[in-house]
Amino acid sequence: MAEGQIHHQETFLNNLAEKLGRQRRKTVTKPEWTTTPQYDVLKDATKDELVEVLKKHCEVIHTQFIETNSEDLTKQIRNVFKQYEVSSVVTWKDERYKQFGLEDKLLKELPKEDIDVHIWDPSLKEKNIQAAEKADVGITFSDMTLAESGTVVLFSSENKGRSVSLLPKTYIAIIPKSTLVPRMTQATAYINKQVQEGRNISSCIDFITGPSNSADIELNLIVGVHGPIKATYILVHDK
Repeated sequence: MAEGQIHHQETFLNNLAEKLGRQRRKTVTKPEWTTTPQYDVLKDATKDELVEVLKKHCEVIHTQFIETNSEDLTKQIRNVFKQYEVSSVVTWKDERYKQFGLEDKLLKELPKEDIDVHIWDPSLKEKNIQAAEKADVGITFSDMTLAESGTVVLFSSENKGRSVSLLPKTYIAIIPKSTLVPRMTQATAYINKQVQEGRNISSCIDFITGPSNSADIELNLIVGVHGPIKATYILVHDK
């Protein structure tokens, strides 16, 4: 999955302007708002306070919330595996597994216990998606975490396929405490800053709020319609 590459942009925009019957607009002036309440919500909250906000909202979005430290992280993940009766796992190729001690303590040990582990490998192409379809659980780290809405933000890349959080029947998000921000405002501001600085950003950014769910016109909630039926957030005190 290419990261931040745009092809044929000028041709596309020129054609679009022509179809609209007007000259191509090459500059856009961002409006200056007199009030910005979106920046005021939880702006003075500490990380510990944001943890409590996230924990409380997980009850609303039908998501199990577990709080732990790096030393007990492997134990907590294994407890969730027992709860979900996991026999197969799909996950990202992510340096954070080594950072949190999970590479040796978890990923290398699971196959010895007859638990199949598939780590996303871009060279395998469609086989990654097939593995995700069959997996009991998908595991990812959260890149940013929105406390107010209980949302994990995932920056996909060639080693971090979005199918990992979408196709398995259950989902585990490992949330480093350092990734917590108040709300969507901070996430979009961060992404905009990356664009303004000319940095490559992910070609796909996923905002995931608990397990898959949908509601009809009478607001009857149905969970697991188009994704994981159950979700667990494991918050790790990394700082």
